[in-house]
Amino acid sequence: MSEKASESPFASEEARLHALLEPTVTAHRLFLEGVSIKAAGAHRTLHVVVDLPQDETGGVGLDVIAEISRELSELLDSRKTAGTFADDRPYDLEVSSPGVTRPLSQPRHWRRARGRIVKVNVIQGENLTGRLTDVTDDGVTIVPDRPAAKGVKPKQGDPVTLPFEKIRSGRVEVEFSRVDTVPEAAFESFEPEADTELDTDTDAEEA
Repeated sequence: MSEKASESPFASEEARLHALLEPTVTAHRLFLEGVSIKAAGAHRTLHVVVDLPQDETGGVGLDVIAEISRELSELLDSRKTAGTFADDRPYDLEVSSPGVTRPLSQPRHWRRARGRIVKVNVIQGENLTGRLTDVTDDGVTIVPDRPAAKGVKPKQGDPVTLPFEKIRSGRVEVEFSRVDTVPEAAFESFEPEADTELDTDTDAEEA
């Protein structure tokens, strides 16, 4: 279960922002899933993804997303950001929680998906769809759905344990009967104050 992402052109800046924003996210008992920068001409978007701890189920509430968005915007708009940004161009801050259909690429993603129906692409084996019942440091246990006629509820087979090294990819299958859906993203614009001093020369050398 290994995915090698291409290096972001903003990797150094994203790493600095991750370190800056993480304490605020952690203070809300949340996990900072990722920080990324997207650029389109002179416009740049700072995307921050927060998630519940791996041992909790459900989604991050909209009120929590809104509060974190406000606090992160204030932090980014303060002098504490000096030396963090590569330039002084304005950003749009976008704070969200992962959708239920995100790829299950890390053990913590699998732990967050316990109890859900998952679809697993198996390396040199039969692909599985079934209920994720257990996650350990080494792999997962799934109770697969047996094929059934259209309109007939699938019967469950015997539990299957898969080590992570045999999993090519995995994702959650949306169950429309569930009500614990993940909230939509909350958005807030951020533009550095005119008197904020940013050490752009240092950032340019580090990047």
